[in-house]
Amino acid sequence: MKCGIVALIGRPNTGKSTLVNNLIGQKVSITSPKPQTTRFPIQAVYEDDRGQIVFVDTPGVYAESGNPLAKKLNTSVESELSKNISLILYLIDHTRERDLEENRVLGIVRKAQVPKIMVINKTDIKKPTHIIQYEFMKEEFSEVIEISALMHKNLNILLTKIFSYLPEGDPLVETKGMAHPGINMDSKLFVSELIREKAYLFLRKEVPYTLTVVTDEITERPNGTLYIRARILTSDDRYKKMIIGDNGYMIKEIGMATRKEMETSTQKKVFIDLTVETDPHWIEYLN
Repeated sequence: MKCGIVALIGRPNTGKSTLVNNLIGQKVSITSPKPQTTRFPIQAVYEDDRGQIVFVDTPGVYAESGNPLAKKLNTSVESELSKNISLILYLIDHTRERDLEENRVLGIVRKAQVPKIMVINKTDIKKPTHIIQYEFMKEEFSEVIEISALMHKNLNILLTKIFSYLPEGDPLVETKGMAHPGINMDSKLFVSELIREKAYLFLRKEVPYTLTVVTDEITERPNGTLYIRARILTSDDRYKKMIIGDNGYMIKEIGMATRKEMETSTQKKVFIDLTVETDPHWIEYLN
């Protein structure tokens, strides 16, 4: 059987997390139209009769920035690509012009001595397109495949190509009994990520990327209800007020949306005890 580790790399918002989720068939990475959504490499396993793929969804790469979070994410990506990976998927968003971020991503990819597939995403969007700006890059890749991760277009073709580049070998991960395809995420981390996704959804542009989520407790009560206690950490009291909202409206919306998604996926009643705290040092806690 074919087995290997496949890393996804690209600028922020090229659709890496959406692609992983739709290849796996269920949510592993949270998604958002905002940058800095994926904050650490997320590993997820895909299996079929051909073999096993461990996908690594890396954070989006940023141009040089004084933003400490962006610096931390870039370091995380470069570290991941230095590991024992078999193949790189380099995602391109043809609807956006090439810029310094794209050049930085290409520079990182060029250093990797493994096969590379250039994946042109968002082909369901016809205009705007800047595909001509990426033409010169194609000759540097083993394959070029056009997809729409959102619309599931050509994902089977992509999987076939991925397997063709993987080595023969034994499975890298024992999947029997796995409840979730995210192999480096425990339940608390997954719930934290889900809450963070909903916070981005409802806060939109009102709050910059100055928050993270910590899940302190997940327990099943005697009546079968899942009890979740979690905290949203933010860097300033003024953001805390926005996250809570007038009369607690915003924090209730975030909690309700999280609860509904969890009840759908777990088929259990869910109760979420969600609070907001100010902690200007939360970035230091990120892995």
